Amino acid sequence: MKKKPVSHPILRLTALSLLTALSLALFVAESALPAPVPFPGVKLGLANIVTLLALLFFTPAEVFLMLSARIFLSGLFAGQLFGLIYSVAGGWFAFFVMFFFHRYLAGRFLFLTSICGALAHNAGQLCAAALLMGSFSVFAYLPILFLTGCLTGLFTGLCAQFSQKYLRRCLLRFLD
Repeated sequence: MKKKPVSHPILRLTALSLLTALSLALFVAESALPAPVPFPGVKLGLANIVTLLALLFFTPAEVFLMLSARIFLSGLFAGQLFGLIYSVAGGWFAFFVMFFFHRYLAGRFLFLTSICGALAHNAGQLCAAALLMGSFSVFAYLPILFLTGCLTGLFTGLCAQFSQKYLRRCLLRFLD
């Protein structure tokens, strides 16, 4: 799927800012919800719906900047330094994996791209934890994170896939 160039960069920046705000709102809303499963660190990743959708309409560099802004702003909201380190490691690794699969799958099957991104996010966070703790024992948590990553990735990917046509309509009006 080829991205249509936009004639006015201010409109493009405004659309990315709105998507960043939407992903922050989803992050804050999800933080207020109880954990979906009794395992620490497992979240639905609702903010990743916006990242998946942004991959459809914007360049990889723009999506990476949007994701980075969301990660750093959510780190400020949460107020935890270690949480920010884990989010950067997981989020950036997930972005590169999702970008690869988005390209490989030609923008189709967002749910598969999302599952791969969720698994990459978990792997990135475990790698960061192993480096910070100086121990590889954190990888014992991998089977649980693999299973929950598949389920949450499927959920967020299906949400993105179903909302794609509505966002497309809004963004194309905004960006044309």
